[in-house]
Amino acid sequence: MRLTSKGRYAVRAMLDLTTHSNGNPVRLQEISTRQNISLHYLEQLFRKLRNGQAVKSVRGPGGGYVLARNMDQITIKDVLDCVGENINPARDIVGSEAEAANSLEFHLSKNYFMNLGIIMKEYLATTSLGDLVRKSKETETEAGIGPSATNDSAGIMTSAIRNPIGEINQ
Repeated sequence: MRLTSKGRYAVRAMLDLTTHSNGNPVRLQEISTRQNISLHYLEQLFRKLRNGQAVKSVRGPGGGYVLARNMDQITIKDVLDCVGENINPARDIVGSEAEAANSLEFHLSKNYFMNLGIIMKEYLATTSLGDLVRKSKETETEAGIGPSATNDSAGIMTSAIRNPIGEINQ
């Protein structure tokens, strides 16, 4: 189970597009600059996002990309699916050598990881771009960086705990 940079970058780029669009097209160069993602890589991602009907391209002067649907209708699962991200933890189990063993342990672990995959997909399908954008507006950030970690009173970096839609609980 691994979320690659492709998936992480796609979600970041879509969140950037959502927050900076205001109904107007956003150029990939602007997203590239703000998110420090290669323009060439963004072009590849947005081609997949356009084919997956998550974004629409607008040609001509002032052109760029806009969301194809309302931000509340595009889930994180939609974005990951568009770019071909497979986060199913059971994907490597089928056809493996362990399956040929046909042991009780194989079946128990296979069922466990298949259920985990279902839960992960449901979780990703319940969080929309709109949910994350609204949450970001509620959360104060320091120097444009999200508060994924904080300094304690001694100046030591400590991790924060996240709730289901990314809110930081400290």
